[in-house]
Amino acid sequence: MASSIPVSASIEASAPVDREAPVSPIMDLVRRFRQHKLAVASVCVLVLLMLGVTIGPWFWPLDISDIDLTASMQPPSWQHPFGTDDLGQDLLARMMYGGRISLAVGITAMLVSTLLGTVVGAISGMSRGRLGPFLMWVTDVFLSLPQLPLLLLILYFFRDDLKQMFGVEGGVFVLVVVVIGGLRWMPIARLVRAQFLSLREKEFVEAARTVGATRWRLIWRHILPNAIGPVIVAGTIEVSVAIIAESTLSFLGLGFPPDVPTWGRLLFDAKDYLNIAPYAAMVPGVAIFLTVLSINFIGDGLRDAFDPRRVS
Repeated sequence: MASSIPVSASIEASAPVDREAPVSPIMDLVRRFRQHKLAVASVCVLVLLMLGVTIGPWFWPLDISDIDLTASMQPPSWQHPFGTDDLGQDLLARMMYGGRISLAVGITAMLVSTLLGTVVGAISGMSRGRLGPFLMWVTDVFLSLPQLPLLLLILYFFRDDLKQMFGVEGGVFVLVVVVIGGLRWMPIARLVRAQFLSLREKEFVEAARTVGATRWRLIWRHILPNAIGPVIVAGTIEVSVAIIAESTLSFLGLGFPPDVPTWGRLLFDAKDYLNIAPYAAMVPGVAIFLTVLSINFIGDGLRDAFDPRRVS
């Protein structure tokens, strides 16, 4: 008996179905992030800056403390690509050394503020009693404080004690990081609390609670992983805020000592020579501008990548 199934239908039935391979969540985030062209370009700029301050001294091994008064305030040249300062010190070498400290301050202060804000926000968001409102009251109190005057006041009173404990450079680094991070955790705490208040009523959290999951397991295994996206975005912005804060302190003369050439300190040293050597201020100013702008664009790209409502 002849088959009644058409030949074309049998061929289509036997043909393999073209299905898209499943994409992992990380690869999907990378694909979404790559669609933000400015964010991708900012990653390249930031990587170049970090490579310059980390491995640059291997290719330009000049001592940042070498003083040559005969070469004072020389403009950029082949011998000194970024010029020299009032003491004849090479600005390129000092820029690379100071960039390590400025970036380290920004990243470390961001970790302090993000960790503290996440802990406070998570506890407040999961608490159903009086603890949550009390923690938000403390957060509002810290938000109402004038940060820059308070920062200057703390540095003025405690930097000498920390210098004796950790040395001059180490004591100032610890104090600047702790103070900047300790005064920037409040926005992250409010953000994390809002995320926890929204996620703790979701079906998957209720299902985990009904099978006996403890509160800490709910936080670390179910709620926090789903709230980490906005926290990462806020953390990238905190890096740029910390770098600007450190530059402001150094510019005001209350940050690192004069022999530690952070980018803010280089700006402070160049302010008296703007008429005769504007390059001395432009070099650290452009470095701070590029770093902060790149981090802000990376934050925008991460925000779009983590946005579940974004259709790509």
